Amino acid sequence: MSDCRICAASNDGAHVLKLQGDVRLTMCTALDQYFQGMFAEPDFVSVWVDVTEADGLDSTTLGMLAQLAIQTRERFHFRPAIFSINPSIDRLLDTMGFDQLFERRNECCNTDASIKEIPAVACEEGEVAKQVLAAHRTLMSISDENAGAFRDLVTTLERAEDMQPAP
Repeated sequence: MSDCRICAASNDGAHVLKLQGDVRLTMCTALDQYFQGMFAEPDFVSVWVDVTEADGLDSTTLGMLAQLAIQTRERFHFRPAIFSINPSIDRLLDTMGFDQLFERRNECCNTDASIKEIPAVACEEGEVAKQVLAAHRTLMSISDENAGAFRDLVTTLERAEDMQPAP
């Protein structure tokens, strides 16, 4: 499975996000919008992230998931759960320091039939660039290893952002 899909379900403030295939930055705006809506719900109580069917997660997706975990901890005082059964995804999560951000579950996540696909959202290039930059800054904040790995990319993205004409 290489196609990218993100599905979501919620029930009484409990949310499940299911990432499938090779999840890339093309879904960053849709993820951001979903997160904003989820956090705005007055009855929000939990969020689980299911990556058991993910073949790959790019660094932008990882940064956005890190933002989700950090906001959940800061605003609601708990760590979300992340479900993974793929050894390669497990290594990726470990390398990025996700053990600090998520409750790890090495098992399948039971999702019900009400799960629905989140459609990709068209977004202007400048907005996507801002989301990519924010995601990578978040990854850098997790560990010194991440800071070293993403420093050059973030510097390049910051330069590109500085060169954008003002609206």
